Amino acid sequence: DTGHLWFAKELVKEGVLNSPAMVQLCMGVPWGAPNDLNTFMAMVNNIPEGWNWSAFSLGRDQMAYVAAAVLAGGNVRVGLEDNLWLGKGQLATNAQLVERAVTIIENMGARVVGPDEVRARLGLTKRAPKAR
Repeated sequence: DTGHLWFAKELVKEGVLNSPAMVQLCMGVPWGAPNDLNTFMAMVNNIPEGWNWSAFSLGRDQMAYVAAAVLAGGNVRVGLEDNLWLGKGQLATNAQLVERAVTIIENMGARVVGPDEVRARLGLTKRAPKAR
């Protein structure tokens, strides 16, 4: 929510977090940021230049926020953690939710980024899977 964004900026200022930071705008979470575009854009407009950010919403508005995040210049997050349904009465799989998001992104003329490019943008290194 807006308070968490303010707090993240303070943590960067104090040197606790590195800049540019990565933040997620979590819309429609109970007692957090309400699920409306005015709040979403207020948060987007307060993200410092150069920070990486993504957005998502819970439930049926998940895909609407795929489009909103793309239009606002951000990244997206989708998956079963935030939404269990593909449609009314139809349980989703993670793959189906990702495929739907990819379709939306590509239909908007934006580019879908793969895991290697995401790691490079965030300064992450790929780790070998742990042995079982």
